[in-house]
Amino acid sequence: MSPAHLLYAAMAPTIFEHMSGLARAHDAINLGQGFPDEPPHPDMIATAARALAEQSNQYPPAFGLPELRDAICAFYARRQGLALTREQVVVTSGATEALAAAILALVAPGDEVILFQPAYDSYAPMIRRAGGIPVSVALAPPDWRYEAEQLAAAITPRTRAMIVNDPLNPAGTVACEAELAMLAETCVRHDLVAICDEVWEDVRFDGAPHRSLTSFPGMAERAVKIGSAGKIFGLTGWKTGWICAAPELATALGRAHQFLTFTTPPALQWAVAEGLGRPDSWFAAQRGGWAASRRRLAEALDAAGFTVLPNAATWFLCIDLAASGIELSDREFSERAVREAGVASIPVSALFEGDGPRHILRLCFAKDGAVLDEAVHRLASFREKLRSEA
Repeated sequence: MSPAHLLYAAMAPTIFEHMSGLARAHDAINLGQGFPDEPPHPDMIATAARALAEQSNQYPPAFGLPELRDAICAFYARRQGLALTREQVVVTSGATEALAAAILALVAPGDEVILFQPAYDSYAPMIRRAGGIPVSVALAPPDWRYEAEQLAAAITPRTRAMIVNDPLNPAGTVACEAELAMLAETCVRHDLVAICDEVWEDVRFDGAPHRSLTSFPGMAERAVKIGSAGKIFGLTGWKTGWICAAPELATALGRAHQFLTFTTPPALQWAVAEGLGRPDSWFAAQRGGWAASRRRLAEALDAAGFTVLPNAATWFLCIDLAASGIELSDREFSERAVREAGVASIPVSALFEGDGPRHILRLCFAKDGAVLDEAVHRLASFREKLRSEA
């Protein structure tokens, strides 16, 4: 039997699977894994149901329904001022599959790929599976800013690509214009491809439109933009994502995609295509609900004595345990809190390779208000318990 199966059998489950499993085992409130608790918008469910009944249920084109590819182009033209054509879009079974297709298509054995830490936990394993070498550049709380000198020190003659996640999960921060310009200039100067994980692009609370790295000078031919209907609509289980790139690059990405999932359920593609055409007010109302939950959790944590880090996007808030008077590491706190307090969270150190902060905890706020209130009450009581043990 191939030793490859031993490699995967020996892998630990992702931190998200681990913490969600503990949440189920201990009947805990799950603020770890990122998904909304509220029912799906009835418009989207009705659209998908109608598509199941009225549209084809057979294999759609491998690159995605033309109607969805056109809808993605129109959505980005309206929301971000991007000029894309159908030939530049490949529909995938979620953004993680889009990332896998991009890495397999663009990373050759021995290539080095810059990863900014903390990073989504599929990046490094997929780079290694393609034969590449992840090279970490650590970002630092509370602002998690991209530093030019730090990036320059990580680039070698073998560097071929970088993965940029903006807005940034787990921090919930957004790169400023100067940082994005620096990243773009670095890619152009060193002839690097940028794999842009922009799945949180429409879950922003700072009032500013999303600026894609693909829109900067010199980036149109060397950037891959990845989006997610799961994040835009709060429908994570639909696993419908996409890749946008220059036509020749998109063709290569599509060829990699066809040997992964080949295609994505057509009813969901029809529903997403129709959903993307809804007016901006529809999306604003959805974001308004998430913004209210974000504010509710932040205020409750602050009132309970927890230090909340700056946040402008995503469904997540981070707290600084050390600044909150808690001496446990984030991993220790997270493991004990789910068992002893009944609240699951994500230790941000689990999303670092190598050295990184060990005192930052991520909490998902896309939950019912009463659930958030109870979670903070439990965490505050647990914090007092830790103080009494000291």
